Amino acid sequence: MATVQNTNLTHHFLIAMPGLADSPFERAVVYLAEHNEEGALGVMINRPLELSVKELLERVDIPLQKAERGDELVYLGGPVQTDRGFVLHRPLGEWQSSLRVNEELALTSSKDVLHALAERGEPEEVLIALGYSGWSAGQLEEELAQNSWLTVPADPRVIFDVPPEGRLNAAMQLLGIDFTNLSDTAGHA
Repeated sequence: MATVQNTNLTHHFLIAMPGLADSPFERAVVYLAEHNEEGALGVMINRPLELSVKELLERVDIPLQKAERGDELVYLGGPVQTDRGFVLHRPLGEWQSSLRVNEELALTSSKDVLHALAERGEPEEVLIALGYSGWSAGQLEEELAQNSWLTVPADPRVIFDVPPEGRLNAAMQLLGIDFTNLSDTAGHA
């Protein structure tokens, strides 16, 4: 059996296989901001909530001065800590609590990024999520071994340029696969 023990999937998309139907990850695309021996952390990028940035900012008492940002949608990032906000963004910027993914992307959980968005419209590209998707040490590797996920190196254009309803297909196209052709049973040679 192939091992996925030493695979670092930071800055990859996880694409839920049909076997994850009836789970919080059904038809999900997760952007992994961190993956190491301690576990993995990411946010779903294709689950918009019926909540606008304007409404979210009102809830946390941040006045919106850049009205053009108010209509953007907030996403369900995952089933963990759904009362906490996470902002996937580029460019990086300097924030109180940021996980730098690479030279262009970061995941920030401090409120200062929301203040900058409301006041100055920065960072330019954001995906605001409530909650995150997390795996403890070895858990994601086990799910990968069970063929629960497809993985592909992430392309930020899928996150920031493709409408949410097209992100699953766009991520699949990075692999050269059409989601409708996937079976929920994987074969082994």
